[in-house]
Amino acid sequence: MARSSSIFARVEPEVKKQAEKVLEQLGIPMSNAINIFLRQIVLQKGIPFEMKLPESKIVAYGSLTEEQFNAEIEKGLSDLSSGKVISAQSVAEKMHQDYDV
Repeated sequence: MARSSSIFARVEPEVKKQAEKVLEQLGIPMSNAINIFLRQIVLQKGIPFEMKLPESKIVAYGSLTEEQFNAEIEKGLSDLSSGKVISAQSVAEKMHQDYDV
């Protein structure tokens, strides 16, 4: 049997629960998934996926001039009138469906 070493990590309980659910469907124990991740770090000599900041910035009200604020409001009104909206109910239903929340 190969020697092993323990890793102790703090993770958000909900993220752990969701990951366990996915891994169970894949038939992969959590410890194997972590081992796969660590092996990929070694093989790729870095994190095995792209990490970048989101392209869109969150707009903070206090940082806007009156003109910028009005422009953001106009964008929102334009989205509403063109139907580019998602109801809170549909977001909640999607989360329940995807994550069994």
